[in-house]
Amino acid sequence: MKKPIVRKLRCAVYTRKSSEEGLEQEFNSLDAQREACEAYIASQKPEGWVLVPDRYDDGGISGATLERPGLRRLLADIEAHRADVVVVYKIDRLSRALMDFAKLVEVFDRNNVTFVSVTQSFNTTTSMGRLTLNILLSFAQFEREVIGERIRDKFAASRKKGMWMGGFIPLGYDVKDRKLVVNQAEAATVRKIFERFIKIGSATTLVQTLRSEGITGKRGKLVDKGYIYKVLNNRVYIGQAVHKGTAYPGEHEAIISQSLWDKVHSILGDSPRLRAARTRAQTPALLKGLIFGPTGRAMTPTHTRKGGKLYRYYVSTDVLKRDAEACTVRRVPAAEIESAVIEQVRVLLRSPEIIVRTWRVVRQTLDGLSEADVREALQRLDPLWDELFPAEQARVVQLLVDRVDVSPDGADIRLRTEGLTSLVADLSAIQPESRRAA
Repeated sequence: MKKPIVRKLRCAVYTRKSSEEGLEQEFNSLDAQREACEAYIASQKPEGWVLVPDRYDDGGISGATLERPGLRRLLADIEAHRADVVVVYKIDRLSRALMDFAKLVEVFDRNNVTFVSVTQSFNTTTSMGRLTLNILLSFAQFEREVIGERIRDKFAASRKKGMWMGGFIPLGYDVKDRKLVVNQAEAATVRKIFERFIKIGSATTLVQTLRSEGITGKRGKLVDKGYIYKVLNNRVYIGQAVHKGTAYPGEHEAIISQSLWDKVHSILGDSPRLRAARTRAQTPALLKGLIFGPTGRAMTPTHTRKGGKLYRYYVSTDVLKRDAEACTVRRVPAAEIESAVIEQVRVLLRSPEIIVRTWRVVRQTLDGLSEADVREALQRLDPLWDELFPAEQARVVQLLVDRVDVSPDGADIRLRTEGLTSLVADLSAIQPESRRAA
């Protein structure tokens, strides 16, 4: 009697575990699932079942999504006709959502693949088997939703008690025994951000200053504007735990005081444009738009305060937009470079050659103006400089300076002699205003 030919069925075992807990053990939940599935396949050897050696495991991944590496590889192999049977320990290992499972069954049917659960006996090729499958899946989805509700309720109750429930660890804290503890070095940076924002009033300027000093966030990246706003709006720093917009007293220690928080948020209440205008008025930048670094990119004015004293700088935009090593001259003290430029301007005003050249141009538009008049007007500006308003000083510099190029070897200052013509015409108007300023 002839033995019937048994068709070989290639069986792929899929395993999944929602959490990573216990996966580091030598024999974990994934191994237990696979062992049960392999034993079932071995029992079906007379039916031609053989194990596919490839492993399709997803450890620490929820069944609520189909975007799982192991599952994606399994589906790819099914589409490539490398498997005939999918074997799982329970159907919820494959999916806990009815809609997702329907998509998987569609792939299985299209490729003539059978689905088997070793702990739940049913045949998906019959209408009763499909009904059983849908009932089991309904209970699996119900279980998942109940678990989700319990987790959300537990999370909300824990937050109301001020407990730390995980997530991104804020700058200024470390996590120890599932609690936030103050990291003193980082806490000093957080206080610096809050205190400087009160003095500067501009997140943009504050970022420029902090980046020029190499200040980084929790992950070691240089801070940016978005990061600064997150820090300034994070209520964890005043000892609070927030859940869905509601703040509760936290278990952790506060880094900043309530009064400091209130001062910062009174400033944040103003529009960014208003704060920027106020900052520009408080911090004069004579060379804005005129000073450039070694790479040819403009340098941006910024400032910081230490010990109650204001320190102003010009920072390369290479440093701000790229990294600290992008430019050989990261920043230059504003007072020093501005003094050097002003000194060159004053030398220009005293130069006989410049006085004569200016007079020749000015006399074409101003009748009756002698060379002595031009000399007197230009020399009058020299002692008058310190009495000018900052806006007037900036206007004169913009009028007379064409460009300032900074390099490791010094600064190259290019002046605009044609600007003197306009300056001579305006000096009579500037002088009365400067007297009033005095």
